[in-house]
Amino acid sequence: MEHILNAVLDGSGAEEMRSLPVPEEYRAAVILEEETEIFHDLPSKEKDPRKSIHVQEVPTPEPGPGEALVAVMASSINYNTVWSAIFEPLPTFGFLQRYARSVPSAAGHDQPFHVLGSDLSGVVLRTGPGVSKWQPGQRVVAHCLSVELASADGHDDTMLDPDQRIWGYETNYGGLGELALVKANQLMPKPAHLSWEEAACSGLVNSTAYRQLVSRNGAGMKQGDTVLIWGAAGGVGSYATQLAVNGGAVPVCVVSDERKAELVRATGAEHVINRAEEGYEFWSDDRTPNPREWKRFGAHIRELTGGEDPDIVIEHPGRETFGASVYVTRRGGTIVTCASTSGFMHEYDNRYLWMALKKIVGSHFANYREAWEANRLIAKGLVHPTLSAVHPLLHTGDAAREVQQNVHTGKIGVLCLAPREGLGVDDPAFREKCEAAINRFRSSGR
Repeated sequence: MEHILNAVLDGSGAEEMRSLPVPEEYRAAVILEEETEIFHDLPSKEKDPRKSIHVQEVPTPEPGPGEALVAVMASSINYNTVWSAIFEPLPTFGFLQRYARSVPSAAGHDQPFHVLGSDLSGVVLRTGPGVSKWQPGQRVVAHCLSVELASADGHDDTMLDPDQRIWGYETNYGGLGELALVKANQLMPKPAHLSWEEAACSGLVNSTAYRQLVSRNGAGMKQGDTVLIWGAAGGVGSYATQLAVNGGAVPVCVVSDERKAELVRATGAEHVINRAEEGYEFWSDDRTPNPREWKRFGAHIRELTGGEDPDIVIEHPGRETFGASVYVTRRGGTIVTCASTSGFMHEYDNRYLWMALKKIVGSHFANYREAWEANRLIAKGLVHPTLSAVHPLLHTGDAAREVQQNVHTGKIGVLCLAPREGLGVDDPAFREKCEAAINRFRSSGR
């Protein structure tokens, strides 16, 4: 892979990249089908990704029609990497097998290994038949929606396509490796002022937050809206906070410690709730919600906002917080949920939903247009990457464990081909204009 790395570092163009030999194998972070039972009967918190994620050589896939092979400079950890590595809620090998059965050109995705990762920044190395927009040598990032568009359902919003999948989670050959296989319509221009690791960390979470908060498919945020953001220093939350601030809304940011409170204040947010200091207990026990704590939480929000309840709630913790989210949302407001990291089975008092005309909106990643718009905001320096730590590819398991234990803020990056941090900046003049914000977010997160 050294010849590919050298070509990337030298800024080789299309002809030079086309002439490079592609190795038969490459290093990648994988889980193995033969190990899907290694955590049998263990509670989720004791399932350790460091035991199931292996960095090993895998065969290089050939790009098919509409696909591209990318030399990956950097990637990042999302919570779907944790789910994959602990085999919850289901082992992902079933996804790969169904993909291979339903789409003949995807037969190669059904392997006894699964290359993880739903983010990347890198350089196009090869393109398959029918790809004209992207050429070898172009610097790119990838969004994680893989879609066939064979159904009419997806042509208004590709997230509604019955054959949409999350790349690197429901498909193979994801971004946590030296190479990756993507559909050409996943590619977007790499923001020129960012390093490889900074550019790699935003794709999934920034696009997810954009759809939840800004898009007509989510909450359709407007100026002046009060937005409650759970986990506001985390992956999705740190981008939702920036989108709210820049969009003229009023974020109320919920975090778990003072270090994370510093990060969200660095984005311009004024209203911060530190759950650890307040000691909120939304459940009396594992089976009994605690409405008194919902009311106390709602009163705290109104104290901060001058008496206003949230117009929008950005939900992703799930079971632990969902009852409180429904309760505190204002009459006619919207709860947008994109995940359930604390549990998939939610419980809430439906009287507060139907009698107050509130809405629950399910939101899952983003379509290409939404992802493109979210990436454009980063390229314009209006939204900045929130990157708190960077690991080498060999330590992908450690990085996933940090995300699982929620000891991080923002995102955790992974260097793949990039030999060190700070490489890949193509527009140093624009970076200088954004440097203070980039450094502020990174220093707050560490």
